[in-house]
Amino acid sequence: MINSEKIKKIAENLKIDICRITNSEKIDRNIKWLKDRIKKDYITEFEEKDMDYRTDPLLLMEDCKSIIMIAISYNIKNRYKKNYPLKGNLSRSSWGMDYHIVLKEKMERLVEEISEINDFKHKSFVDTGPLIDRELAYKSGIGYYGKNCSIINPEYGSFIFIGYILTDLKLEFDKDIREECGDCNICIESCPTGALESPYKLNPKKCISYLTQTKENIPDEYRKKMGKKIYGCDTCQLVCPKNRDIIKSELEEFQPKVTGGNFNIEELLSISNRNFKDKYGHISASWRGKNILKRNAIITLGNMKDEKNLHLLEDELDSRSEMIREYSKWAIGEIKK
Repeated sequence: MINSEKIKKIAENLKIDICRITNSEKIDRNIKWLKDRIKKDYITEFEEKDMDYRTDPLLLMEDCKSIIMIAISYNIKNRYKKNYPLKGNLSRSSWGMDYHIVLKEKMERLVEEISEINDFKHKSFVDTGPLIDRELAYKSGIGYYGKNCSIINPEYGSFIFIGYILTDLKLEFDKDIREECGDCNICIESCPTGALESPYKLNPKKCISYLTQTKENIPDEYRKKMGKKIYGCDTCQLVCPKNRDIIKSELEEFQPKVTGGNFNIEELLSISNRNFKDKYGHISASWRGKNILKRNAIITLGNMKDEKNLHLLEDELDSRSEMIREYSKWAIGEIKK
């Protein structure tokens, strides 16, 4: 018979950095938090709106008894840095292969090897499932909540991707681990937009990571604070002391072989949709399409305030996209101030 320790050993052999097990009980302690977010209009267009689906594993799999949690570090040392004349920042979460693909493949192999020992029912999710995966990671002992709302693992820090497998297996559960942030507030003090409104309280609609992905209008005050960020924001994690002196990832899949860890702004403005998909379709930043990233590149040019870049923006004033025209006008205005 399979047990928790055997599953963890299989995961280790598959180069899964962290594997823990938790129960399938309803996540009751998050209901008040969800209601508060709904009241404050903090729910984004990327989230499941139904609170029951967000908190009850049994609604996804009625005979679920245990949840296998995995986490894989993407905190790599960049070996593919590239110097573009004009470049914008790309979150390290999207440097290499789309993490959905990488983690799903790992979980499929984990399921296959468990099935060789014990037949079982299962459902796997990476970021796209309705359940609050960070809470499952907390419950299982993968890590504790940082004040920036990230899950921090004592050995790997917070640069980790999370996946979970609902199963009908009866397994031994792991315990959560104690929070270790103490009096540190560096992440809160460093957030460019003040999205971290207080410890453990994030307003996602002010978070630059969200702003670089939303199709909603970005208020002027936040455009300016986006700086050169074209996709995602790592600020609160980069300043976190818990991300120092930790185990680095060795996964080649997360190396930025194509991007070099940044976007080439001039290319992003001119590349065709087909060429964009061919070149960048394998990274998670591509999920919103080229035009959203192009919009962010235009914001970056506006924030650079360099008159040498005006011709790039003026070319976009004839774009078929109303969004691109509107943001180009804004960026030109910022440069000419």
